[in-house]
Amino acid sequence: MLDQSARRPRLPHSAGVGYKPQHFADLTSDPGAVTWLEIHAENYMGDGGRPLAQLRQLSKRFAISVHGVGLSIGGEGALDRDHLARLKHLCDWLAPASFSEHLAWSSHDSAFLNDLLPLPYTNATLARVADHIDQVQTTLGRRMLLENPSSYLAFAESTWAEPEFLAEIARRTGCGLLLDVNNVFVSATNLGFSPQGYIDAFPLDAVGEIHLGGHDEQADDHGAPLLIDSHGRAVADPVWALLDYTLARSGAQPLLIEWDNDVPDWPQLAAEAARAQTALHRVPA
Repeated sequence: MLDQSARRPRLPHSAGVGYKPQHFADLTSDPGAVTWLEIHAENYMGDGGRPLAQLRQLSKRFAISVHGVGLSIGGEGALDRDHLARLKHLCDWLAPASFSEHLAWSSHDSAFLNDLLPLPYTNATLARVADHIDQVQTTLGRRMLLENPSSYLAFAESTWAEPEFLAEIARRTGCGLLLDVNNVFVSATNLGFSPQGYIDAFPLDAVGEIHLGGHDEQADDHGAPLLIDSHGRAVADPVWALLDYTLARSGAQPLLIEWDNDVPDWPQLAAEAARAQTALHRVPA
């Protein structure tokens, strides 16, 4: 378990957005409600160039959250030490306010897959994920946050419910949790459970960051609703309602708008951030 004196996330309890280079000029001139930014770690592991120069400039004005997508925390094999070393170098010079990764796997042997794949919730999986998180936190010298996934199937061999699985990981490792409210809504629709019941069971005291994003609506082969966590459109109204339900129980949290595909012009993204800030204003002190 991580030493409790290690650095903890210190993002402001306000609205942030996932940073996209096409918004650099807007962010430096008129950020609106945005007070912090998220970057994907793997985009900033190089040695120089415009991306790093812009990131250094932004980090002087905004708190930065580093979100990893390539560690394969749930993978069967050992973590990639070279990848972890590059991540440590980034976090050492950037000193981000937060670092997070996904409860998923994305590699097999030396091959990296272009997806975040699900895990069965078993004792063996729990032990492996906890060991990997311990390694990450020890290497980085900082607490990480682990994000709940969006799910499209459930494993018959799972012996833990997802909220209890995440709570046990946090207890064993001292890590925090990143609660993606859109992922909860997507999973609840696809698998047929109550999103409010999931929030009621979630260890909200371990949450260090909340994400919101858009999803696509499709149908499965039987005509039942099938939601895809696409990050390619505005946050849906039922997800905003679930956010209000969550904040009423968790209190104010850092809120991030994720929009990674079909990225809009800045005014539309800034309006989503402003709506997130309004949701925070409704939370009792």
